[in-house]
Amino acid sequence: MLANVRMLSSRDAVQALLALTIALPLAGAGILLAHAGGAHPRLAHQANAAALASSPAKRAAPATPAASGTPAAAARRVAVAIARGPAAVQVKGAALANAATGTILWSTDLTTERPIGSIVKVMTALVVIQAGDLDREITVPASVTAYLDSQNGPSTAGLVIGDRLTALQLLEALLLPSGCDAAYTLAQAYGPGTGAFIAKMNAEAQQLGLTGTHFSNFDGMPWPSEYSTWSTPADLITLGRQAMSYPVFAAITSQASYSLPAGDGHHGYSWQNTNPLVGAYPGATGIKTGDTEAAGNCLLFEATRDGLTLIGVTLGTPGDDITVTGPVATRLLNWGFSHFGSG
Repeated sequence: MLANVRMLSSRDAVQALLALTIALPLAGAGILLAHAGGAHPRLAHQANAAALASSPAKRAAPATPAASGTPAAAARRVAVAIARGPAAVQVKGAALANAATGTILWSTDLTTERPIGSIVKVMTALVVIQAGDLDREITVPASVTAYLDSQNGPSTAGLVIGDRLTALQLLEALLLPSGCDAAYTLAQAYGPGTGAFIAKMNAEAQQLGLTGTHFSNFDGMPWPSEYSTWSTPADLITLGRQAMSYPVFAAITSQASYSLPAGDGHHGYSWQNTNPLVGAYPGATGIKTGDTEAAGNCLLFEATRDGLTLIGVTLGTPGDDITVTGPVATRLLNWGFSHFGSG
């Protein structure tokens, strides 16, 4: 829940760094050890401050500059690097967090509401998964054609009208190629009807405490307008963690591709994951892309290395194709694993 997410703004980071500059010569290598153990630098500073306050001798001791080769100097360099954050990240909003705890490790415009494109489909999938009955057969309705025609260049899974697919197979079509046809088909079946389904999406957002999130559609397309659906980096970290806690969701989004042979009642399909990290970045495990004119290129992503799982989101990455999010997410993940991992 958002109430449990610890946030470190740029101003807080600078203030923490200044305090660290004073406290480190007195506290020795405590901050460095806390960092190596996975504690947030701000929390480590608070612990050191409490220790100093409890000791009159330490409280009265004059601060002296640390030599460049001392543990305190090394810890100071770590604090500076963390306060600065990852380099060369051009986005409108972003966050990186420890996926296990939800602790925000770095962010920019953490609570600013923005369009998110097809990251909306994460909530679509979550509502379906929570409803269950994923083996139920659903017929692709004829009305999907008129819906797709009403949109401007929607991404599709190429579903054939009249095909009978299970809800689980439709989730593959929803999350890998980002099929708006699959989103429409699932919303009609699980609403029942798209209006009822969207209401369920917003109810789940409220349940999760996503106060900066609103859904006006089930697929992230710009309707009724470009700005009718929105979220924040903080909310998307929470949503992503919730979705990835379901094994079926994590299993689907970790795949680079999925093939469904033709069977009784349906054609054959082959879908590629639009996530540029999956299959390319070691340890990438999901989760979803988004791209509209207003949203820009967006990516909600997760990766694991040496027992540490990081989840991040980038909104509004400049460029002409969703693949531009790959290098930006890679820089965020490399920075996170370098500063908070065990290696």
